[in-house]
Amino acid sequence: MRIPGLVDLQVNGYKGTDFSGAELTDEAFVQASQELMAAGTTAFLPTLITSPTEIYERNLPIIARAMNEPELKNHVLGIHLEGPFLSPQEGARGAHDAAHTRAPDTAYLEQLIAWADGRIRLLTIAADLEGAEDLARRAARHGITVSLGHHMATEDDLDRLVGAGARALTHLGNGIPALLPRHHNPVWAGLANDQLSAMIIADGHHVPKSLLQTIIRAKGPKRCIVVSDGSPLAGLLPGQYETMGTQVVLDPAGRLYDPATGYMAGSSATLLQCANHMASLDLVTARELIAMVFDNPLRLIDVEPGQVRTESSIRFDEQRQLFCCEEKDVTPR
Repeated sequence: MRIPGLVDLQVNGYKGTDFSGAELTDEAFVQASQELMAAGTTAFLPTLITSPTEIYERNLPIIARAMNEPELKNHVLGIHLEGPFLSPQEGARGAHDAAHTRAPDTAYLEQLIAWADGRIRLLTIAADLEGAEDLARRAARHGITVSLGHHMATEDDLDRLVGAGARALTHLGNGIPALLPRHHNPVWAGLANDQLSAMIIADGHHVPKSLLQTIIRAKGPKRCIVVSDGSPLAGLLPGQYETMGTQVVLDPAGRLYDPATGYMAGSSATLLQCANHMASLDLVTARELIAMVFDNPLRLIDVEPGQVRTESSIRFDEQRQLFCCEEKDVTPR
């Protein structure tokens, strides 16, 4: 069965190119994007994590310019800012640098939008920070989808942000401390909020099958979106690397983590690999899974399917329950 393609809302880099890196160039971004598309990702949002101001000022224009290149047009759908308006709290901030997190600041958001030439499509913010509601309203006025994550938000926090226009949860089940209060925590609150869609990292390492199943049951397949959270080290061989200023390990099983803290440092998977991991778990039908990797992400960021170049070589082998790219299988993790 031929499918329209795979749309990834969270890609931090690929094969050594860091979209938040100080060495990013126009050429490197285009090359990484083309390699990512060759690996099965039809369209995506390059994601900048919490960074110093000089990185935003430098890298946002690079990505905005590249979106005009003929080979990337209608494949790079916009920019996802994951930060800097995130919790600085240990655990909640994940691999983000606490020194560069910021309190919600609408003036700074306007500056980021200007540097990106209006190409910001998705903004992840912490729902429990003072001023988050004003920030969400400002983003929504610019047509930016607001997602919530890297926080210790309560049910009331999420309700307030939904009222301010927030529509999703960024990588539900991740971006939280290893130990949480038994009843009142961001995972339960996120599962219970029927207004928020859930993005989930389905690489086989970030979220166990039981939690994936619980999220899908709580949200329903129509409000679930599979993302890769692909790191700049995705597509590379196992080994020790430095990324985001931290020494990390990419083990042979594909798990990418900070050995000092044990926290994940992004994913080493592509969306094709994540889709195949999901297919191997048999939690949803093939049609539901295709929606989770194509229709649902587009709907969240208000992009019509016709705006995506779908001359895709992706097909779903219903007999083997695998997504395939150019006749080469990407096996489940």
